[in-house]
Amino acid sequence: MGAVLQGGKVSFHWYLGGLKFSIPLMLILGVHEMGHYIASRRHDIDATLPYFIPAPTIIGTFGAFIKIREPIVNRRELMDVGAAGPLAGFVVAIPVLIWGLFTSHFVPVKEGFYGIKLGNSILMWLASRIILGNPPAGSDLFLSPPAFAAWIGLFVTSLNLLPIGQLDGGHIIYALMGERSRRISWIVFLALIPLGFFWKGWVFWASVIFFFLGIKHPITLDIFEPLDKKRKIIGYISIFVFIITFIPVPFSQ
Repeated sequence: MGAVLQGGKVSFHWYLGGLKFSIPLMLILGVHEMGHYIASRRHDIDATLPYFIPAPTIIGTFGAFIKIREPIVNRRELMDVGAAGPLAGFVVAIPVLIWGLFTSHFVPVKEGFYGIKLGNSILMWLASRIILGNPPAGSDLFLSPPAFAAWIGLFVTSLNLLPIGQLDGGHIIYALMGERSRRISWIVFLALIPLGFFWKGWVFWASVIFFFLGIKHPITLDIFEPLDKKRKIIGYISIFVFIITFIPVPFSQ
């Protein structure tokens, strides 16, 4: 995808654009999963190293994952494992985003031009305004390959932080609230349905959650272990990251 963004004929510059997209994106996704892996190993939880899933999609992958081979015992472990991934990936995505925005530029929007318009999160909107300023009249921001990699990485982070079921956000909200988190999971899940009128991908994502991941988070083996103040703060930071990276309409024409 980074090569496509360069346009023109196949050349060294063309391939370099591909590397400027693929390497930062793999780094964000890889660090995300390594965060889960390291947190799992710190608690002696049996887990695999990250697997990457290549796919013929617009970004060339279906992402990455680790497999946890044994149940997580209590809410402290659940918070550590659930939050470590998205927060680690987020930390890597920020410098990539800054680099990418400094190499992005505004282009005039021509009448009759058709393409994919990317949605804005709070973070993306704020960072672009700070680094590049407001777009001139009749123009829009054209993301460079690393900026697009950061956009994808932050979008994946927000998807994982949805406070539903077995998603990272589901782990985090359950660790914070226990059984009370199930009401929030249902509210967020049902909110995806009307969002599907603006981007059909939300209907697909809601279907995946409902049929494969589940909306309710399973009960931990130890339901009485309290969550300490440090881990509560980590949970609140994770919720904040979700809020500033969430994009209601990620793609539009």
